[in-house]
Amino acid sequence: MTIKDIAERCGVSVSTVSRVLNDHPDVSAANREKVMAVVRETHYVPNNSARDLVKPASDAIGLVVRGVGNPFFTGVIRAIERAIGEAGYTMVLHQIRSGEDELREAAELARSKRLRGLILLGGCCDYTADNVALLDVPFVCCSFTNSFGQLPEDTYSSVTIDDRETAYRAVRLLLEQGHRKIGALLGSTSDRSISELRYMGYRQALEEGGIQPEASLVEETGSFGMAEAYEGMRRLLARRKDLTAVFVISDSMAVAAMRAVHDCGKRVPEDCSVVGIDGIDMSAYVVPTLTTLVQPQEEMGERSVRILVDMIEGRAGNRHLLLNTEVRPGGSVCKL
Repeated sequence: MTIKDIAERCGVSVSTVSRVLNDHPDVSAANREKVMAVVRETHYVPNNSARDLVKPASDAIGLVVRGVGNPFFTGVIRAIERAIGEAGYTMVLHQIRSGEDELREAAELARSKRLRGLILLGGCCDYTADNVALLDVPFVCCSFTNSFGQLPEDTYSSVTIDDRETAYRAVRLLLEQGHRKIGALLGSTSDRSISELRYMGYRQALEEGGIQPEASLVEETGSFGMAEAYEGMRRLLARRKDLTAVFVISDSMAVAAMRAVHDCGKRVPEDCSVVGIDGIDMSAYVVPTLTTLVQPQEEMGERSVRILVDMIEGRAGNRHLLLNTEVRPGGSVCKL
C-alpha cells in the first residue's frame, strides 16, 4: 500500500493524502476522515523521505505508553528511562490514548526515529501475527502479555504480572475477612485486556468460595479514569445496599471509589471495605490507606529493558517473565 493507492481508493489527490498524513490543516474534514478511514483499515504505516530511509539506525529505544495519565506507569517509565541510559542508549517517549492502536503508532515511531527496539507499556492482549508484522525491530510488552491472542511465544517478549491470579488473591483476601457481598469496579468485563483478566480472577475467587457471581455487583466504568470510577461506585452503592466490600482493578480507581463511599454517607472500611491492585504512591497517603497488591514497578521496567537490549545486541531471543505481587495491608479492609 502506497500513498498513491490510498489516493485512488479515496478519490483524492496524492498531495491531499500527504497533507492528511502530515497533519496539515488545509484539508477538509470530509477528506481527512476518508483518508484516515483507509489508513486504519489497511494498517498503513507511512514511509519517510529517502533521506530518512538511508540514515543508519540510531542509538534510540522507543517507549510507547498506551493510557495517558495512568499513575501506575509513572514509576515504570522512570525505571525504563534509567535502565536505557545505563545500557548506553537514549529513550524516545511517545504517549497515546487508551483507544489508539499502539502497534501502528510504534511502527511509525520506529521508522521515523530509526529505533533499535521498542517497549510497549500498556496495550491490548490479543495481537495477531498480522498486527505484529508491522514492527521490524525487537519489542517487549511491558505490564501485559498476549493472553487472548494466538502469537507463538518466540515471536514477542513480555514482562508482566499474572493479572488473573493477582485479582484472585485480592478477592480471596476479602473472603477471608468474612465478606460475601463483594462488588467489582472495573473498566470492562470483555476488553480482551487487563480489565477482563482481573474480572476473571474475581469470578474465580467467588466461585471457589462457594459464591455465585451476581451481575448487579459488577460495575463497568468504560475507562480507568478516576472520575468514571467515582460515578461507577456511586451507582454500585445505590444499586446494592447490601454490599460490604468492593474489589477495584486499579489503585487510582480504588481511591476514587473510597471518595464515593464517603460522599454517599458511608465509611471505609466499616461500611464498605476496598482493595485494589498496583501499589501507586497515592494509595499510601489516602485516609484510610488502601489495602492493595503491589506490582514491582521498578523491576518491571528494568527487566523489560534488559530483555530488549539482550535482543538488540544479539545475546538472547524473545523471553517472557511473570513477576510477583505482594499484599500491602492498609486500613481500607476490615473483618466482618
